[in-house]
Amino acid sequence: MSEAAAKPNLPEFSVSEIAGLLKRTVEDAFPFVRVRGEISGLKNASSGHVYFDLKDDKAVLNAIIWKQTARLMKLRPEQGLEVVCTGRITTYPGSSRYQIIVEQIELAGIGALMAMLEERKKKLAAEGLFDAARKRPLPFLPDVIGVITSPTGAVIRDIMHRLNDRFPRRVLLWPVAVQGEKAASEVAAAIVGFNTFAAGGSIPRPDVLIVARGGGSIEDLMAFNEEVVVRAAVASAIPLISAVGHETDTTLIDFASDRRAPTPTAAAEMAVPVRTELLGQTLDLERRTLRCFSKGMEDRRRHLSHLARVLPRADQLFAQPRQRFDHAAERLGHALRQNLQVHRRSFIEVASLLRPGPIATRLRISVERTASSGRQLNQCANARVAEFRRHLESLSRVLEGVSYRGALERGFALVRSEDGTIRRRAAAVKSGEGLSLTFADGSVEAVAAGPRGRTKLQSKTKADSQGDLF
Repeated sequence: MSEAAAKPNLPEFSVSEIAGLLKRTVEDAFPFVRVRGEISGLKNASSGHVYFDLKDDKAVLNAIIWKQTARLMKLRPEQGLEVVCTGRITTYPGSSRYQIIVEQIELAGIGALMAMLEERKKKLAAEGLFDAARKRPLPFLPDVIGVITSPTGAVIRDIMHRLNDRFPRRVLLWPVAVQGEKAASEVAAAIVGFNTFAAGGSIPRPDVLIVARGGGSIEDLMAFNEEVVVRAAVASAIPLISAVGHETDTTLIDFASDRRAPTPTAAAEMAVPVRTELLGQTLDLERRTLRCFSKGMEDRRRHLSHLARVLPRADQLFAQPRQRFDHAAERLGHALRQNLQVHRRSFIEVASLLRPGPIATRLRISVERTASSGRQLNQCANARVAEFRRHLESLSRVLEGVSYRGALERGFALVRSEDGTIRRRAAAVKSGEGLSLTFADGSVEAVAAGPRGRTKLQSKTKADSQGDLF
């Protein structure tokens, strides 16, 4: 058997070639498909790409959403959500698997959409975003109303028409898309934008906001169910009215807003009162006020007339006081004379005590007592002075006995150095040092001659001393 006959007729491929052929075959066969399944294994990569699996009860299909496509999608993939993905089938040679490159995601029917909305509602409610306690009252009569809606629809015309009929107010329109992929982000940005207006700025800050849209299907109203719109409504510092859809339509922004209006026209009615009704109420209050004032004045005038009739005449009012005054005037003269007599008697009694005899006697006795006290004081003072003098003389004799001047009188001298220090030992005196010698009758200056005198004195003392007998 020859070598050529042993070789097979099948062509030989490398792994990469097989992978490339399979990739082109799959992509040519499935360039555009719609696949329905449940999202599982959702993973958002740091690069911005989204990876997940589409599965049913029998198979699993890998799915990828590239970063550029994910940013433009109006429906974000969520774990467990049943969706219909539109895209193309391809393969990944690195792991020998096939996958779908997703270009668009749709919910698989109304039931799945409602389930997703119910799940999102529960999540946001658990965070307290729908609590009634955080909702604020609307201003009674706002000066500026901010409207967030489409500028081309009938909604803004209905709102303006209703405001003009009830109470014309200044309206600021923030145009947004109310349907489509960009609607949710534009509505949220409009709410945040109105809240950034400064009070008293060139553009007035609205006192109340209205987020409005006409009716539509649940898919058309999906922008107002997005989490970014709900959180923007909750974070708004300006009271917000939601008027999305018809009366039977309900979106998540209705739960987050401060008031929900069934229609955009009803939102305008909530925002402002009726001007004619206010004028009527004001006029009615004015009439009631004038009527109450007139009635009060008439009642007071009638009461004053009744009081005037029961009051006595002026001569009757002053008759008794005038009579009391006359009686007091009559008694005043007698009382003054009686008072004068009482004081005169008291003066005479006091004057009788001031006779000359007793005063002179008292003065003489006082002078004698003063002289006697003076003599006793002088005697005591002299005795104390003599006692102090004797004590002082005794202390003086003791001081003279211990004073160094007695020693000077006996022939001794006081030796001081030039700085006044007393020299008590010959060893403390240096040769050539200036000394001051104080005697009993004065002081003289001297200069120390050195230790020679001490040597002679010591030898003389040794010569005069008696030796030891033993």
